[in-house]
Amino acid sequence: MDKSRLLQFISEQKTAFIASVNECGYPVVRAMLAPRKVDGAEIYFSTNTSSKKIKQYLDNNKACVYFYKRGKFRYRGVSIIGEMEVCTDRSTKEMIWRFGDKMFYKQGVTDPDYCVLKFKCKTAEYYCDFKIETIEF
Repeated sequence: MDKSRLLQFISEQKTAFIASVNECGYPVVRAMLAPRKVDGAEIYFSTNTSSKKIKQYLDNNKACVYFYKRGKFRYRGVSIIGEMEVCTDRSTKEMIWRFGDKMFYKQGVTDPDYCVLKFKCKTAEYYCDFKIETIEF
């Protein structure tokens, strides 16, 4: 699996699982909607500034993102480690803003409870057919 095929695989998934580290040093995993944008080694998610994960990423930016596809006879998954950045600048927020977001963020792109998680990939482990491949970013 090369990097471009891996990024294509990620772009086709509807759900992502992201992991942060809590204040006691334990991992916390959450399901997220599909990324809003996949741009090379950067993956962007939309989220609430008020969520617990934001404080966790500000305290410790080490993160993991997991995607999978389960077929009838085949399971494929990729676990990516990297760093998560909390973006509150207007240009990043506008870049991934969608029309329907106004339903959740009444003040629009400037809503203080709207922010972007920017995940910077370092290393991925892709699993398929009982084999694991490591991909460096």
